Order: sequence, then structure tokens, then C-alpha cells
Amino acid sequence: MPKKLRLRIPLFSTRATATLSVALVLVILGLAALVGTGARRITRLVKENMGFVVVLADGATASDIAEVTDRLRATGGISGVTFSSEDEILDRCQKIVGEEDDILALAGVNPFSAELEVHVAPSHAHPDSIVVLTAPIELMQSVREVRVTADIIDTVRKTMDSITLVMLIVAGALLVVPFVLIFNTVRLTVYSRRFVIHTMQLVGATPGFIRRPFLLENLLSGALAGAIASVAVSGVLYGAFSFDPSLSDTVVAMDIAAVCGGMVVTGMVICLAASWFACNRYLSLSYDQLFK
Repeated sequence: MPKKLRLRIPLFSTRATATLSVALVLVILGLAALVGTGARRITRLVKENMGFVVVLADGATASDIAEVTDRLRATGGISGVTFSSEDEILDRCQKIVGEEDDILALAGVNPFSAELEVHVAPSHAHPDSIVVLTAPIELMQSVREVRVTADIIDTVRKTMDSITLVMLIVAGALLVVPFVLIFNTVRLTVYSRRFVIHTMQLVGATPGFIRRPFLLENLLSGALAGAIASVAVSGVLYGAFSFDPSLSDTVVAMDIAAVCGGMVVTGMVICLAASWFACNRYLSLSYDQLFK
């Protein structure tokens, strides 16, 4: 009995370590996937609200404003045009700075000019496309300047892509550790039962019949690792949402469910592949090689 306990405890601890290692890698992969989905959602939202502002000249008349507006709406790639007068812009800015500072009193006059806020279709929400759209508008006499903020798309995309790539590289490097641990765990299990397996082969047991219990056992370990990783990722998201509730707009429940399901499937695949290679190694050995 003491010998059995000494054999079981290291095997159990090794299996538990391998399962937790898979769970750790799955957590990193899950977070990387959520960052990627969040980046795509943010990029799409930015594109939907992307555009430019046409600042009108001080002496622009109603007919001038109508001419610029018609010119914009006739241009392909423009999804909407909104006019804001000097007073409307002043009111918005006053609400931002608060009642402590009176902009009109400090400046003496209204420092703002009328503007046309132009929204660009997502298909044209790119810096190069917006430059093409704004070039003829800037040449109109009733337009003082055109303010473009399209560079924010590339900044958001590049930042999110860099974070996702780093997390995937780290997860890929760590993926080797649990694979080796599971491989060695299965190898030890098969090694301890090598003579039973050989006897089963002598009485006609097929490799699939012998391999099946090892594969099912590690398949369950992979599912358990995926469940642990799902709980860990959900805990991280809960803490992130508590700190910044606005994050719930970029990482939705459907994406979280898909990532959690993907982590369970990935854990099962990792453990199944490692156990498959370990089993096949011993099933191909001869009787004399079992003693080595």
C-alpha cells in the first residue's frame, strides 16, 4: 500500500501541473483573442464615426453653406453632413469647460466659426480616401479649413495588432511547456502499464482499444483546463468591467462565450494530441524494448 501511494501522488501532481499549465496558456490565448475581437470592434466603431470637419469662412452666407453642403452630399463616400452654427458650437464648448469660465466674456466675441461635420462611409474611412474627398472642398472660397482626424484609425489598429501579436507569441512559446508535461505524464502512465498493454496485444487487443482510455482521460483533462481558463478569463473581465464599465461596449457577451468555448476545445485538442503521440510511441515497442 505505501508503494502505491508513493506512485500515485507524483503521477497525480504531474497531471495536475500539466492541466494547470494548459489552463495558463489558454488564459493567454483567450485574452489575446478578446483583445483581437475588441480591436476589430473598436476599429469598426471608429470607422463608422470617422469623418472630417469643414470650417466655413467668417463671411459665408446661407447660399455658400448650401453650395458646400450640396457639393459634399453629391460626393461619393459621404454618409452624412451636419451643420452647426457659431452659437451652437459655443454652447457645446461652454458645457465642456463649465460655468466657471465664460468663453464669450473672456474672448469678447464668439471665437468659433460655423462648421459642417461630415461623416464618411466605412468603405472610405481611410486616410488616403479622406484626402481625396477633402481636396476639392478645401479649394472652395467659402471654406476656411478642413480638419481631418483619420489617422486615429491606423493608430488604433496598429496598437491593437501589436498587443495581440505579442500575446500570441508568448502563448505560442508557453504552449511547448504543457505539451511536454502532458506527453511525459502519459508516457509515465503507459510505462507503468506497459506489461498489461503488451499482454492485451498478445490476446488480440487493437491499438485503438488500448489507446482509447488514455485519450479519454486526457480529453477530460483538456476540458477541465479549458473550464479553469474560462473561469479565470471571466474573472479578469469582471475586474476590468468593474474598473471601466465602458469596456463592455467593446467586448460583448457573444465574443466572451465564443472565446470560452474555443478555450475548452483548444485544451482538449492539446491534451489529445500529446496523449496520442505518447501512446503511439509505446504501442510500437517490442517486448524486449519494454525493459529499456
